[in-house]
Amino acid sequence: MNLKHFYIFLKFNTFIILITLISTFTFGQNYESFQGKLVYSIEMADTSLQRMIPSTIMTIYTNDTIVRIENETNQLGKQIIIKHTILNKSILLIDNKDTHYAIQTDLSKKLENVQGDSTKIQYTFKKKLGKIKILNLKANRMSVGVVGQDKKIEILYLKQMSPKYIDAFEGIPGLPVRYYIKTEYGIAVYTLIFIEKTPVDKDLFGIPSNYKRVSFDQFLDEVLKENEK
Repeated sequence: MNLKHFYIFLKFNTFIILITLISTFTFGQNYESFQGKLVYSIEMADTSLQRMIPSTIMTIYTNDTIVRIENETNQLGKQIIIKHTILNKSILLIDNKDTHYAIQTDLSKKLENVQGDSTKIQYTFKKKLGKIKILNLKANRMSVGVVGQDKKIEILYLKQMSPKYIDAFEGIPGLPVRYYIKTEYGIAVYTLIFIEKTPVDKDLFGIPSNYKRVSFDQFLDEVLKENEK
């Protein structure tokens, strides 16, 4: 990964990381405990953009307290976030040439600053009648809007499962299984394509010994110095 690719990552892939770092406040439901694997496809909503921007996969493993989120891009390869849902701490694992970095919790604020907007988005929710099946699971429908904007989108969610594994929208009363995120290129659609309830290997939630723990600022400094050589 060179500096150019890193800035491409910040500009065009920040949305993937940020949605996993937002704290979620729910409406007080009692959710089923879930341990296992969730897989989402990510593709552009505009069919003309789908030919230019290949679809990707987001894979999530959880023991119901700790979540591991894996994304992969052509520019950077695999990016991994490990998040503790109770302590509200997260670490991003990323590779830069021959060095492996574990970037610690302050990443969310730093990435928001890079975007130039740290204002928290406030959403409005309105439940809709009827259900739609996703992987033979009955998903509830909900209209979601942004405070101050007229346009609304419909998302699907499982009301029996906690939203803490995804954190796509603060306040949604369940796990989103089809939802939309605005990106630099257009609207990206996330759709649940696989779910498996099974014990997860605890090693998935550890930080490999060959990864260097740094803050976001330290990571930037090292990348800049290396590219100046």
